[in-house]
Amino acid sequence: MLAYFLQQLINGLTLGSIYGLIAIGYTMVYGIIGMINFAHGEIFMIGAFVSVIAFLVLGALDITFIPLALLVVLLAAMVFTAAWGWTVERLAYRPLRGSFRLAPLISAIGMSIALQNFVQISQGARVKPIQPVIQGGVVLFTGDEGFTVVMSYLQIFIIILTVVLMAVFTWIITRTSLGRQQRACEQDRMMAGLVGVNVDRTISLTFVMGAVLAAVAGLMVTLQYGVVDFYIGFLAGMKAFTAAVLGGIGSLPGAMLGGILIGLIEAFWSAYFTIEYKDVAVFGVLVLVLIFRPTGLLGRPEVEKV
Repeated sequence: MLAYFLQQLINGLTLGSIYGLIAIGYTMVYGIIGMINFAHGEIFMIGAFVSVIAFLVLGALDITFIPLALLVVLLAAMVFTAAWGWTVERLAYRPLRGSFRLAPLISAIGMSIALQNFVQISQGARVKPIQPVIQGGVVLFTGDEGFTVVMSYLQIFIIILTVVLMAVFTWIITRTSLGRQQRACEQDRMMAGLVGVNVDRTISLTFVMGAVLAAVAGLMVTLQYGVVDFYIGFLAGMKAFTAAVLGGIGSLPGAMLGGILIGLIEAFWSAYFTIEYKDVAVFGVLVLVLIFRPTGLLGRPEVEKV
């Protein structure tokens, strides 16, 4: 049925946009320091919790103008998660940058567990619900069987915001001084430092930028599903990491492409097959891609410097 297919396509693109934003944080950090930030999923989770808290505070202050509320919540989530992103880099990565390769990864996993437990203790283990903020939608198509394809205003907001953020971050990386410093650190951190690049600051800002995107994804999840808990960062982080690897780790377009593909796989598998196995389908596709294209869909083979 065409109408049902189109509805799942819209749902998959929306979910994939969220995964893609989280995946960009993974791929940016990997591109510069060659490490996976395993605490990034928890940064996303903190962004979702900050969004819920900010909505509750605005409700208590009787601020009900939706555009203003969304802007305030978005800025609050960005500020708090940016601070946490900087903290993760400062505590879990910078002191161990010269150590053996597994040390920062183990430290990041420890930071992930610590953040999970911190949120669980401070906010409680129960789910945190909020009332729907953006309601309504646009009817796109009505099939012969009477099935109506609807694109909600929230889905439109998520997709447009994702496109805008991708354009902004692409411009930052390709056209600004910070982007040139990031690309220099990606190629050779030692040489970048010798020519005047502040490597520590560049790496910290990369973590902050990834955390900001995770904050936006946290707000999107909060608006889309209306509930958050302290454990949402683990599975979302794993799928976003899968998206980054699927698209080609180190490639920003690849991270977004991988996120969209995973969102589409989940949506269509849940619609046409057994929903309990949608995660198996996602990771199965990842295995197949890595077998036949180890660098990912848009990744490039690493050239070893001698």
